[in-house]
Amino acid sequence: MTPDDLVLTPLGLRFQGRRYPCSIGRGGLSACKHEGDGATPIGTHRIVGLLYRPDRLARPADWAVPIRPSDLWCDDPGHEDYNLLVRKPFSASHEVLRRADPLYDLVLVTDWNWPYAERGRGSCIFLHQWRAPHYPTAGCIAFRRDHLIEIAGKIKFRSRLIVRPQP
Repeated sequence: MTPDDLVLTPLGLRFQGRRYPCSIGRGGLSACKHEGDGATPIGTHRIVGLLYRPDRLARPADWAVPIRPSDLWCDDPGHEDYNLLVRKPFSASHEVLRRADPLYDLVLVTDWNWPYAERGRGSCIFLHQWRAPHYPTAGCIAFRRDHLIEIAGKIKFRSRLIVRPQP
């Protein structure tokens, strides 16, 4: 473990000597994650992407990729593009990345069940803005907007998200 790792603790996410309040999935933590369980998967996950809304935020890091109006994330376990970024038009089940609310204005993408997705194991785990303070997610980890922007600006290529079983 390094100071550049993001470590989930019972008191929040620890990163570079600071703790950030956050929320996790409504299903708690799980070592056996599956699609639709609402759980945050236990394990060590690499940060593999950084997406942002250029119409709402300045680019948070030089490697950040803008979210376009047609960007979607496939969450259909039966589709060949399961757990991948796809574009409109797309008829299979998906999440819209360019949302009306600010939830996905800034998204750190983990390598959970990616790039070779096992069907039904759960689609991507994002780090994104919370809906309301400590409001549970569908499995992702969510933060205050200013904290997420701060984290995104400091994250390194070697940073990992570490989720351990909690007491």
